[in-house]
Amino acid sequence: MAGLATFLTMAYIVVVNPGMMAAAGLDHGAAFVATCLAAAIGSALMAFLANYPIALAPGMGLNAYFAFAVVGGMGVPWQVALGAVFLSGLIFFVVSLAGFREWLINSIPFSLKLGIAAGIGLFLGFIGLRGMGLVADNPATLVQLGSLHETSTLLSCIGFVLIAGLVARGVTGGIVIGIIVTALLGVPFGLTTYHGIVSLPPSLAATFMQMDIAGAVSLGLLGIVFTFFMVDLLDNAGTLIATTHRAGLMEKDGSVPRLGRALMADSGGAMIGAVLGTSTTVSYIESAAGVQAGGRTGLTALTVAVLFLLTLFLAPLATSIPGFATAPALVLVACLMMQGLRDLAWDDTTEYLPAVVTAISMPFSFSIATGIGLGFITYALVKVVAGRAGEVHGAVWLIAALSAIKFYLGA
Repeated sequence: MAGLATFLTMAYIVVVNPGMMAAAGLDHGAAFVATCLAAAIGSALMAFLANYPIALAPGMGLNAYFAFAVVGGMGVPWQVALGAVFLSGLIFFVVSLAGFREWLINSIPFSLKLGIAAGIGLFLGFIGLRGMGLVADNPATLVQLGSLHETSTLLSCIGFVLIAGLVARGVTGGIVIGIIVTALLGVPFGLTTYHGIVSLPPSLAATFMQMDIAGAVSLGLLGIVFTFFMVDLLDNAGTLIATTHRAGLMEKDGSVPRLGRALMADSGGAMIGAVLGTSTTVSYIESAAGVQAGGRTGLTALTVAVLFLLTLFLAPLATSIPGFATAPALVLVACLMMQGLRDLAWDDTTEYLPAVVTAISMPFSFSIATGIGLGFITYALVKVVAGRAGEVHGAVWLIAALSAIKFYLGA
């Protein structure tokens, strides 16, 4: 039951992620299969390696960065972008084996971790609002309110309110229900095309083993690899800490037992996802739903893995869901990711200001990497000017310096 609860709260990814991958040029059917298999394999790895009730799947935010920033914005071929995802997972795996993971995680100030999570949420929200048609471009002001005369936009707004209401009522699978209902509302207007419900899984050939690692090694893409790595590391660390704490699995000193094995499962899932043909696979905070239902062991994650394998046969249903029906889910997830800002030290300018700079820079620059870089630079410099340079960890200085060089060179 715990596995089913977790699956229902994160099942929206099998609809949303293939759409994002398709926007990057990947075959939709192959991306659907890759999403399901990556989630199944990643969750199974977590079950057997770490024995935690934590499920994995392609991460929200990183898939938007992959599709709209790296491929769409920078013009990087999706095969090369997949190579960058694979390399970031490989680096994550090596770091986990070498024992440097704690040093890296602990070196990032808590405020910047919160800012990064919130920034990814804002980035995701901007993508969602564009998909809903509520945000449109304007040559004078850059952005403006979209046309509310569009039927798809109105249906998206209805879908958002429905999803938000179901989540507020604690309905398990509320996001999935909201997406399906919104898609059904589009049928009378010819906006939703029914393709069926059950069939054999589509072919994976179009994306399987298509990543271009050699292209990703090029100097110009090292920043992209680093961004995938850093966000993956921080995202997984945050999820592991939050979920194990809620499950009562955390040690009294605040450490997470079997952290190394859990991070190995995460990094392994990221590499496998790239091989299959999808963006970075991460631990899902939605796993908290399964914990709430009583999940305490890897059996919960293994159940999620089996359910994702069964979902492979629902490809027609997934391909019937239009973008205006999934966009509201992105905005809702964005709102949920903003909650971390409440834990900022709002009485300390040197802590909250860099976090806010990080958060707002991501959507306004349309780049997670830029937000992270500006956040680290701001943190280091503000601490120095405030006479508190001793509070800046060496790793923060390193990342700030590398980011400054990257900005100067325009890379």
